[in-house]
Amino acid sequence: MRMEPVEISETGELKLDIMELPTSCFLIISEGKVKIGKLPAHAETSIVTYKGKVKRVNFDEGEDF
Repeated sequence: MRMEPVEISETGELKLDIMELPTSCFLIISEGKVKIGKLPAHAETSIVTYKGKVKRVNFDEGEDF
């Protein structure tokens, strides 16, 4: 799985140590859930929503020749 869940405190706070994050990453927040993922080196990443909620994250990866 490319995305990892991020814990939310009981008070609703997100605490992330930026020193532990990948150089290039994304954070998605939807319906009280938070996930973080590393961006691929060569890819098109799209977020698919349905009724205002994140439904799917698609990765279309490629490789330089």
